[in-house]
Amino acid sequence: MNREQKRMMDRKGQVGADGAATRRAAVAESAGRRRSQRATPREFFTQVREELRQVAWPTRAETINYTSIVGFVLVFMTVLIFGLGYGFSKFVTFLFQK
Repeated sequence: MNREQKRMMDRKGQVGADGAATRRAAVAESAGRRRSQRATPREFFTQVREELRQVAWPTRAETINYTSIVGFVLVFMTVLIFGLGYGFSKFVTFLFQK
């Protein structure tokens, strides 16, 4: 619990003399939180739609650029790992043949 939360609880009278949260306040807070956070399915999807409107979606050019970068890195890493595995396997078989 940080200072801001303690100050807020102190203003609401939910802090005991020692500065710790009282049991009654903690129970009431958790019960209130459960009730206030519960939303109907309609409210939920409305909130989801509002949040998605605030997302900074990439442009088409950015999406193509990022996709090509990911594709290039994927191919490069696949070739690198395959090459290292193939090279080490050839080296180990060379060591054990003699």
